[in-house]
Amino acid sequence: MKRAARIAGLMLALMTAWPAAADEGHDHGGGAAASSGNGPQRQPDGSVFLPKPAQRQLGVRTLVAVSAELPRSVELNGRVLMDPNAGGKVQAVVAGRIEPGPRGLPENGQAVRKGEVLAYVAPAAAPIERSNQAAQLAELRAGQALAAKRVARLKELADTVPRKEIEAAESEAASFAARAAAVSAGLSSRDALVAPVAGVIAAANVVAGQVVDARELVFEIVDPSRLRIEALAFDAALASDIGGATLALGDERVPLGFIGAARSLREQALPLSFRAEGAVLSKLAVGQPVRVYVQTKQKVKGIAVPVSSLMKNPANQTIVWVKTTRRHFDQPGALK
Repeated sequence: MKRAARIAGLMLALMTAWPAAADEGHDHGGGAAASSGNGPQRQPDGSVFLPKPAQRQLGVRTLVAVSAELPRSVELNGRVLMDPNAGGKVQAVVAGRIEPGPRGLPENGQAVRKGEVLAYVAPAAAPIERSNQAAQLAELRAGQALAAKRVARLKELADTVPRKEIEAAESEAASFAARAAAVSAGLSSRDALVAPVAGVIAAANVVAGQVVDARELVFEIVDPSRLRIEALAFDAALASDIGGATLALGDERVPLGFIGAARSLREQALPLSFRAEGAVLSKLAVGQPVRVYVQTKQKVKGIAVPVSSLMKNPANQTIVWVKTTRRHFDQPGALK
């Protein structure tokens, strides 16, 4: 049976002798100062001698780790995305001028309801187009007036005029009225920008009076408790070996649900999608970079250690410090 290894949780500071300035006439040259045998020292074999008082001063913590069959953990870089089923974008359908909604223009962080009118877009038309519409409206109203007078005359002669002529005249008058109403509404209508989902405003990109183009993004709405996490894996085989995943959020670890992997590479990496839910996600913002820890289905024999115990050596390799005696710490090789 292998003996348990004790793992140091924090980086050990390597104390070196600091040069001391002497008064004039008392400098004895560049001779090495004698070091105390009870102080922190780097040993020739790479280990570190660290007395108990120094350990307490540095806040060194140790734990007993046992070898076991464990899933392999992989750290991935990710970013926060909007949940397509709990968020949405509000875009202008036509080009025009922005006008405030019933509650004014919404601001970042403001809660909105599904179906709420956020703003209006007054369509922008060229002067010649508006002139043509106004002329068409005037023509239709004139035709409507003539048709109404004709209906009135025919009704006075109802005893001698066939009923079908009166009905045809009434139908013509109604047609003129409907066409005139449609043209008039087109001249004064506004396009309402409606919230597609309930949530909070993540981005408000307009002010009152601003002119926007068709398809321009005006508002972005998200549900802070439902987000998507996208991580990039440079090993495509990892997508079929994911057993679990967590999101590093400060000192907390938020469990993630694996949704799936893309089938095309992006910048030589495979995008992996994860689902995240919970009130703790309100600390995140769309587009924010995050760290994702993925646990594989296949297990390897090793020792589980806290993330805080992982250090980097001068070769940029991940290492931990192993406590061999009460005052000695060894630096093992690079970890996997």
